[in-house]
Amino acid sequence: MPSPARRLQMLLPLLLLPCALPAFAAGVGAGSEVPAALVTESERSGFIRTGRYDEVPALCEAFAARWPDAVRCSDFGTTPEGRPMKVLVASRSGALTPAAARAANLPVLLVQGGIHAGEIDGKDAGFLALRQVLDGEAAPGALEQQVLVFVPVFNVDGHERFGAWNRPNQRGPEEMGWRTTAQNFNLNRDYLKADSAEMQAMLRLVAEWDPIATVDLHATNGAQFEHDISVQIEPLHSGDQGLRAAGLDLRTGLLAALSATGSLPLPFYPSFIEDDNPDSGIADGVPPPRFSHGYFPLRNRFGILVETHSWKSYPVRVRITRNLVVAMLEQTARHGTQWLHLARAADAAAARLGGTRMALDYRASDHVRQVDFRGYAWTRTPSDISGALMTRYDESVPQVWSMPLRDEVLPGRTVVAPRGGYVVPSRHAARVAEALRLHGVEFRTLDGARPATAVQVFRADTATFAKSSSEGHQRLELAGDWQPETHDLAAGALFVPIAQARSRVAVALLEPQAPDSLAAWGAFNNAFERKEYMEAYVAEDVARDMLRDPAVKAAFEDRLRDDAAFAASPQARLEFFYRLHASWDERFSLYPVFRMDSAP
Repeated sequence: MPSPARRLQMLLPLLLLPCALPAFAAGVGAGSEVPAALVTESERSGFIRTGRYDEVPALCEAFAARWPDAVRCSDFGTTPEGRPMKVLVASRSGALTPAAARAANLPVLLVQGGIHAGEIDGKDAGFLALRQVLDGEAAPGALEQQVLVFVPVFNVDGHERFGAWNRPNQRGPEEMGWRTTAQNFNLNRDYLKADSAEMQAMLRLVAEWDPIATVDLHATNGAQFEHDISVQIEPLHSGDQGLRAAGLDLRTGLLAALSATGSLPLPFYPSFIEDDNPDSGIADGVPPPRFSHGYFPLRNRFGILVETHSWKSYPVRVRITRNLVVAMLEQTARHGTQWLHLARAADAAAARLGGTRMALDYRASDHVRQVDFRGYAWTRTPSDISGALMTRYDESVPQVWSMPLRDEVLPGRTVVAPRGGYVVPSRHAARVAEALRLHGVEFRTLDGARPATAVQVFRADTATFAKSSSEGHQRLELAGDWQPETHDLAAGALFVPIAQARSRVAVALLEPQAPDSLAAWGAFNNAFERKEYMEAYVAEDVARDMLRDPAVKAAFEDRLRDDAAFAASPQARLEFFYRLHASWDERFSLYPVFRMDSAP
């Protein structure tokens, strides 16, 4: 049970807001007509608590039993601690399998809760919304026009690491799960690298159903203010041009629907540029594909990040999340067929990206505009505890802040995509093939050797290893460029064509400077580590012999004259000759994936 202090923290906003307990939940209170088997522990408690995971399989089966013609309950994976990962499929169309949905040309909407299991609003709100939609109380007719794939809890093992203070910056529920998995993976940093068993199971589910849109339900961290939910959608600033306009329309429709229910929604994530300093403002952007709403645009589908405000009480957050799910079902019913048409056009356009310039990441420009932001009175004064400036908010005094906002989002690092595709030498083929399969990227294995093949290679000028571990990896940042060379390709190499629907995923995985590429997450670190050396006394003799070549002598003297750091470094001076010698490892700092202008 939570401590008295924790209970007071959670109950205080309810005491201040006597109307906060939601009237939208038909299962609350005595005399309700809703069967108990269809009601969450959260709803029974007035949305003060959330249930343990064993209620999810029970609810899943109960929904399928209550609506056998409209709901299916199944497992889509097993967690490292052996728990089933449950999914509910719901539709009034009769299409309850991926094949049936494709045959009927129905849009599939994937809604997931609990990717961060302490932010569990999505589980309780999702079950509530689904029951009300199936009963005809909300979004009437919506399930006739689509298939809903609902994952109540993505991070199942984290959900069962239950505690009252797992989210110290959040009001309610009384106890909740943990942010990361049992193996300490943050699933919303794992989409493209897909280390975790949970993410691999999710990607297989995505491959089966090919959802046109994926809604990822969260609660924020951060400052205190009046806004209660933010909605970010991509493609909107990124991805296929044809989908961007539809992404903007979708965001506009969702924000309008939320506003109509009394919410104060935001179209950007409310995180200040300078931590806990409202004066610093907010910068919008596009996340890298380790995040859900950065990943799905690479597949030419919509990724939607929903963040309720963690300092709102749990009943309020569940109500708002329920409203968002209902609004998304209504939008999908209304526009889903059009989105499918746009997605097919985007898939075709993606197959023509070879030779074009593509963004690897995005940034907010320096353009600033002032926007009204619903905050509270605040002070920022030195703390005698930390010694730093400390921000304190007074929730009894609402204020409208004039907030600096940078929301002009531009491409950051760009690259010209290969005209033909990528080649993965056989020595790395098995590992890369596994990643490609998981993401649905097409490739083929070369059945014979290709000697003296014209390719482009990336030789790193610098390779900077991260000083600390991230998600169990030592990340790597490379500087350099592609250049033409000739290399022998052994049988068993992989060819990854750029002419395919998943070309953006291929580029994100295989471009060495992409933020979540295999290289960036350390898959090829060995290629950038020196393994052989020339002793200094040997290098001295080698250098004297090489200086007989006038061209080498002139280059060495020019470097001595023009580069003071080089001239002052005995090691650098000897390495100058070693790099020109036949003993130098020509594979050192050679990125072990090549590019080609045409298919081999």
